[in-house]
Amino acid sequence: MTKISVQELQDIAQESRENILKMVHKAGCGHFGGPFSMIDMMTALYFYKLNLDPKNPSHEDRDRVILSAGHCCAALYATLAKLGTFPEEELWNFRQMGSPLQGHPKMKLEWGIEMSTGSLGQGMSIANGMALAARVSGKKYRVYSFETDGGTQEGMTWEGIMTAAHYRLDNRCVLFDLNNVQIDGYMSDVMNIQPITEKFQAFNWHVIYIDGHDMREICDALDEAERVKERPTAIIGKTVLGKGVSLFENKPKYHGVAPSDEELEIGLKELRGGHE
Repeated sequence: MTKISVQELQDIAQESRENILKMVHKAGCGHFGGPFSMIDMMTALYFYKLNLDPKNPSHEDRDRVILSAGHCCAALYATLAKLGTFPEEELWNFRQMGSPLQGHPKMKLEWGIEMSTGSLGQGMSIANGMALAARVSGKKYRVYSFETDGGTQEGMTWEGIMTAAHYRLDNRCVLFDLNNVQIDGYMSDVMNIQPITEKFQAFNWHVIYIDGHDMREICDALDEAERVKERPTAIIGKTVLGKGVSLFENKPKYHGVAPSDEELEIGLKELRGGHE
């Protein structure tokens, strides 16, 4: 790892968690549980691996990122703001009337938002289409998508998984947020998707199973994915909903609510290591 250190990535992810919590609190609605679980993988992708110029995020040779779970957009917005594709003060307009930063992403290429998403199951195929377009046009860019365990309860997700393997899209990589929580409770109770690793393998994907909060493992997996030829790669990150604040961790009630004033204070204090 030469571009950025593990510690720097960890610091960025932690700062993004603070911003996510403040954004959702100020809006009075939204999601921070899922964004907290995927932010480490998202930070590693954008700051360690991705070919993306923050000063020209719509350049035609850029790598593409699709956030299939659009409700986790607070993570995407916090990451892009840290990267510098738009001013950080825009975060405080999250979910406000007239703001480009709504509760699900709306395509805005000049800010690095690749596609309008939110209907679970569609992102996989959108990303496949971009990867196929790269092949047809002779471009070298890679296409990443953030998928979630809840999203794989949708049949069209599996159609997309099958399609990527059929066309041997080795420029295609999934980062899978496996936190076992959805809005109605634990995945294992509502609609179990396990064994997810074996299912991707059965569809002829190259699969890398990692701790989705271990920066070194994430970066190593991204490097490995780039070396794989003739098939797509799924990086399955085992994660914890609400990771980083013990009050929130692995509790379905924090899937899609804004923190109270007290919860915000507790959360920010813990994220800052117990210091104000």
